[in-house]
Amino acid sequence: MWIRQIFLGILGLSSGFAVSGGMFALLIALGVISRFAGKTHTAKYIFYYEDAAAIGGILGNLFSVYRFPIPVGMVGVVSYGLFSGIFTGAWAMALTEIVDAVPIFSRRIRLKMGMPWIILSMALGRTLGALVYAYYGF
Repeated sequence: MWIRQIFLGILGLSSGFAVSGGMFALLIALGVISRFAGKTHTAKYIFYYEDAAAIGGILGNLFSVYRFPIPVGMVGVVSYGLFSGIFTGAWAMALTEIVDAVPIFSRRIRLKMGMPWIILSMALGRTLGALVYAYYGF
């Protein structure tokens, strides 16, 4: 029985390494970290950004695989949910901006006016979808 648990632990950890490696490859390929440092005029701290991204990937991997209990109470859970949602939304919008998905899409459908409303409706739709998912659990 313990051999199966060890195997599953190694498999989960390896899968997490593969996913986080893909995420870091995407970060590097798109130049997100260097662009962020350039936009904020903090290029001298680029090594801290890289370290924070690596530590975040490692800790996220460990927390998702082994599910360490963190006694933070309801305030901590709500704060985590809020900041996770903000991060996910900002990440999705940054990726669409970097790969120029919105301008290409708007040119293809010949959209002249109303782009702020479309972006707002996408954000609200994502929020509503996340709330429905959280409430119903599917």
